[in-house]
Amino acid sequence: MDWSKLPDLAAVGLLAVAFATVARRSQTQVSAWWLAGWVMIALHYVGFIFVSSPGRFGAIALYIGVASFAWAGILFMWASVPTRQNRSSHWMLAVLLGASSLYIDLIAVNPAAKWALIPAAILFGALPLAVALIGLRTRQNSPLRWATVALYCCLSVFLLAFQQRPGNGPDIALNAVLFATYFGCFVHFWFAYRRTTSGALLTTVGFLAWSMVFVVAPAIRALLPNVRLESEVWNLPEYVVAAGMILLLLEEQIEHNHYLALHDELTGLPNRRLFQDRLSGALERAQRTGSKTALLLIDLDQFKRVNDTLGHHAGDQVLKRVGAIFSKRIRRSDTVARTGGDEFSVILDQPISRSEAELVARSLAELIHEPFEVANQTIQIGASVGIAVFPEDAVDAEGLCIAADQRMYDFKFASGHHAETPRPPKSAMPQSNQESEGSKRVG
Repeated sequence: MDWSKLPDLAAVGLLAVAFATVARRSQTQVSAWWLAGWVMIALHYVGFIFVSSPGRFGAIALYIGVASFAWAGILFMWASVPTRQNRSSHWMLAVLLGASSLYIDLIAVNPAAKWALIPAAILFGALPLAVALIGLRTRQNSPLRWATVALYCCLSVFLLAFQQRPGNGPDIALNAVLFATYFGCFVHFWFAYRRTTSGALLTTVGFLAWSMVFVVAPAIRALLPNVRLESEVWNLPEYVVAAGMILLLLEEQIEHNHYLALHDELTGLPNRRLFQDRLSGALERAQRTGSKTALLLIDLDQFKRVNDTLGHHAGDQVLKRVGAIFSKRIRRSDTVARTGGDEFSVILDQPISRSEAELVARSLAELIHEPFEVANQTIQIGASVGIAVFPEDAVDAEGLCIAADQRMYDFKFASGHHAETPRPPKSAMPQSNQESEGSKRVG
């Protein structure tokens, strides 16, 4: 047994544990596939510990060592495919795993079956091409997929040319398979993480360096036989990739936490804090350009009755539906936010007039008034809307909120929809950012 691989196994094992600790808190599904890839890397080192064993056991250990290395790269690639939930993406994963497993078996375990190498090499290009062509029927035609097909077609041609070369043909073939796999990881990560964060750069560059190991190392052995580099040098790229992936997960967690701090968890709309920031920005732009900005404050009528009769789960479904309706109706430059328990605020950014704001308010109220089904029951709610226009009704954000708030309650009492909501005093002020999103007052 080759115990020299034990330190590498221990290092990768510790990396996998660290990765699993970070991945457990991750909100992305790719972390599970990345973790599976690192488990395969650890299995690679386990196989190479026993590769020197005599007979069939040693051949199986060699197969596990090489195949798990290829499987890890394919899992890393597949985790970066944006359409991996589609059936054709699952087929692409299956054909890459199958073609790699078959070819490595013929090289490592059954070297006598040289006649099978030619069809096995052809499968590397033919199977991904077939999946890509079938995927055209379901409109799966991404550039990344065709880049993968081109890469494995090139690998197929290379294997047909060099796999039966006397002497080092099998070694060249295995290195070519692993190069194609990890160069594919570089392409996939470059495509999926085109940003200049530390995690993205480390991971992408690390995969490029990892793929080049399978070109540079054999070249040095062939051209400079007296030069001997320790295995740790060739293992360095995988540690760079591991560090990069951990950084990517941490960056995404920070980004997710930042999103949660500024958005309502239930509807995904901006919360009170982000609403106030965008309102201040809209007023500053309107003041600079001498234009107008409108604020709509919308309170749902009969919402308490939905909660009382159908339960809070039904009430949550109503809020989600209302948020989706508002988001589809307003312009991209406008903002709709959930600023209270059943209250929404809409910023109609410049240019806007009072008549246009009234038209939007009427349209939103009509959409909310239409019956819809929740918890297997058809319900109908309404909305009371207050409108305030800058600078006619107020010259700052606080005054605009108070004016819209007052007009919303005036409308609610005039229309008789005030049973659920007590009328606030005219001096009511917006609440602070720290107040609960379940509050009934607006900010």
